[in-house]
Amino acid sequence: MLCPLKHNVDRVIFPRCSGILLHVTSLPGDHGVGDLGNSAHEFVEFLAESGQKIWQVLPLSPTGYGDSPYQCFSAFAGNPLFIDLSELHEQGLLSAQDLTNTPAFPEEHVEYDRVINFKQALLRKAAQAFLGDAAPPDRHAFDAFCQTNSSWLDDYALFMACKRFDNDAAWTHGDQKIRQRDPSALKQWQDKLSSETEIHKFAQFEFFQQWEKLKAHCARRGIRIMGDIPIYVAHDSADVWAHPELFRLDEQGKPSAVAGVPPDYFSATGQLWGNPLYRWDVSAASGHRWWIDRVRASLKLFDLVRLDHFRGFEAYWEVPAGASTAAGGKWVKGPGADFFQTLQTELKELPFVAENLGVITPEVEALRNQFGFPGMSLLQFAFGNDPQGPSFRPHNYSRELVAYTGGHDNDTTVGWWTSSGVGESTRTPQEIQNEHDFTRAYLAFQDEPVNWVFIRTVLASVANMAIVPLQDVLGLGSAARMNLPGTLSGNWKWRFKRENLTKEMIEHLRRLTLLYDR
Repeated sequence: MLCPLKHNVDRVIFPRCSGILLHVTSLPGDHGVGDLGNSAHEFVEFLAESGQKIWQVLPLSPTGYGDSPYQCFSAFAGNPLFIDLSELHEQGLLSAQDLTNTPAFPEEHVEYDRVINFKQALLRKAAQAFLGDAAPPDRHAFDAFCQTNSSWLDDYALFMACKRFDNDAAWTHGDQKIRQRDPSALKQWQDKLSSETEIHKFAQFEFFQQWEKLKAHCARRGIRIMGDIPIYVAHDSADVWAHPELFRLDEQGKPSAVAGVPPDYFSATGQLWGNPLYRWDVSAASGHRWWIDRVRASLKLFDLVRLDHFRGFEAYWEVPAGASTAAGGKWVKGPGADFFQTLQTELKELPFVAENLGVITPEVEALRNQFGFPGMSLLQFAFGNDPQGPSFRPHNYSRELVAYTGGHDNDTTVGWWTSSGVGESTRTPQEIQNEHDFTRAYLAFQDEPVNWVFIRTVLASVANMAIVPLQDVLGLGSAARMNLPGTLSGNWKWRFKRENLTKEMIEHLRRLTLLYDR
């Protein structure tokens, strides 16, 4: 393996650098949820001023069940909630009064139900204004966008239009003929819901326009964006509805087997995700065409991609449909090297970071190493009784690695350090105390803020890339946690406030970044 990884002599994919993990939802702003407007551009300036080179985000797709970015209505579409309403006002599609009437949303968390109702109404109004009276150049740009993206956009827009018609019911509960994609029924519903589908297409047009502006700003400031491709898609999605042959479904369109992970150090019953599993043989017979299209679309959005649950490509945990926990599942071989070889042949460069956390076997690591994908290491996992703990300790790092203080599924570092941990894992209070004692001994600290000890450790390590969640830079506790796996509500809500990014904190982060040649 080359170090740093190179795909040609001119382009270094993973040079020594550092960055910040922050999802778009967590940005500040006046409209209830982070968006692609001024606060996103201000965050790019923060990254540049503090010496960072990477902005890592979670999946950007439209969220469904539980507001999770890992349970989305499409693997290709952008989340309309991220559209900046102020930009629509500047385009003349919303009035000043529309924005003046914004409800009083909380600053530090997202109230999704209220935000969705508020923003969807204004996006609908803006779409109708655009579709009814767009200037010819704007209409031409919109039509070109729809044509270029028709392979996924047409299905997505019709899926969402039918969903609204059916009061947001899952697609398996809708009209039988549209559920089975009968050609005459598709044509009938396309005609019936044409105005609604155009509204959804406009939202996608606007999302991608705003994202391109943000990405261009990042490029000007030397910031690369690392995105996220979840291995699985939601059952209630345009992807499964439009391509049922690729998924393990029964005659009613419901999953016949679902995804999850087995019991481990952190969960006695495993995690039951519920996503439908792939029919990898059918995918292979098509040359993995849907996957190639999916990855190509992601590489237009992002410079680098975190490939979620990488181990599932070597072997995945299959749980019978209807099971109440993941404990009764079994390991089944995944598509393996042939899959990545197909992607590489088609797409040439695969700037993937492999999320190789969980039950990792030599076969998983061999697959990762075969294609030169850097793995991940979370410092929070380094000091407990997990048998894989030693691999997370910095003296065992390799250069071909992305080192994190913690990830989006972890507690914040301060929260991890100060909370009891009881109820979040299988650890006992004594085991947690032992973990803390070992952490102090290993990192040789006493009274320093634990978040900065962790940040300094990953920045100083030999890992080519180091990523820190913004919550750890800000030194926030468990209230700022993004997600608690295995829980169905209360996640993905945290937001920071503009005043959190102080000059002193920016300068401290910049000094450490320069000190360790990041």
